[in-house]
Amino acid sequence: MATGWRALRRRVLTPNVSATSLDVRGFHKKNPAAQEMLENVGKTFLTGYGYAAEARTVEEAAENLETVPARFRGFAYEGAAMGFTVRDRLPLGPSGLTEKFLAGPGAPHIYMIYVGIGWAMARLPRFRWPKSATTDPLLRWLVLDGYGFHQAYFHTARYVHEQYQERDFPWPGGRAGYAANAIDQGIGRAMWFVGGTDAARVTSMIGKFPESRRADLYSGAGLAATYAGGADEQELRVFADRAGRFRPQVAQGSAFGAEARIRAGLLVPHTETATRILCGFSAEKAAQITQDLRPDKVVDGESPAFEAWRDRIAGEFVSLGGVSQ
Repeated sequence: MATGWRALRRRVLTPNVSATSLDVRGFHKKNPAAQEMLENVGKTFLTGYGYAAEARTVEEAAENLETVPARFRGFAYEGAAMGFTVRDRLPLGPSGLTEKFLAGPGAPHIYMIYVGIGWAMARLPRFRWPKSATTDPLLRWLVLDGYGFHQAYFHTARYVHEQYQERDFPWPGGRAGYAANAIDQGIGRAMWFVGGTDAARVTSMIGKFPESRRADLYSGAGLAATYAGGADEQELRVFADRAGRFRPQVAQGSAFGAEARIRAGLLVPHTETATRILCGFSAEKAAQITQDLRPDKVVDGESPAFEAWRDRIAGEFVSLGGVSQ
C-alpha cells in the first residue's frame, strides 16, 4: 500500500516529460546532437524530481540519483531538490527534506540544489516559499538563478523575447535590487537552452537586451556552456569573441560551472574544453580560483557578498591573462 501511494505521489507531482521537448518549448534546434543533449537534460531533471517525489527518505532518492550518468547526474540532483522543496511546502506530509538532502547526500551538489529550490519557488504560491534565513547567506542568490531559469524556460516569450524583468522581487528581502541581477543570471543560463547551444544565436539574443543586463546574462550563458555543454571549440570561441567586453563575466560563469562539476565529482571533457577557451585555464584551475576568492565571512555592503565574489573572480581572470577586457 505504501509503495502504491509513493508511486501515485510521483505521478501526481512530476511534470510530463513532453515539456522538455524542444518542439514543445519552441527552442532553436541547432543539430540533432545538440537537441538530444538538451532534451536529455530536461528528462534527467524530471527523473530526479520523480525520485524525490517517490522516495521514503533522502538517502533512498540519492541511491537512485547516483545511477544517472555523470554528464547528467547534476541535473538529476537539481530536479530532486525541486521535488523535495515542493514536498516540504505541501500542507500534509514530512518537512525538512530539503535541509536533510543538503546536509547529507546532496552536499556535494549544493549549487545545483539551490538552483532546484528556485525552480520550486516558481511553481509554489509565495506564502509557501522557503524562508531565506534557512539558506546559505552567500549562495542563496543561486535560488533566484533557478527561479530565473524556470521563468525563461517555461515563459520564453515574456522573459526572453519581450525581456520582461521583475521589479522589487520579494525574496530574500532587503536586497530587492540585486534580486533582478540574480534572476537575470538564471535567464542567461536558460538562453543557452533556448538558443539550442548555438553560440551565434545566443549572443544575438543577449545583444537585444539593455546593455545594463548583459553582464549577468553572459555570466549565466557562460555557466551553461560549461556545465551543460553542447558547443564545440570553434563555437565556444565564437561565443567568447561575440561576448566582447563581457568576456570576464563569461569566464566567471564558466568557472562557476567548473566548480559545480568538480565539487560533485562530475568533471567531463566538455567542461575542460569550455574553461580552457572561456577562462583561459583548465577546469581545475578555474574552479580553484572561485574557491581562493570565496569570502571567509559573508558581509553584504552596497551589493551582496555574492556579487563582490563574482566581480573578484571576473577580475582575476583578466589579471591572470586568461581573458581580455
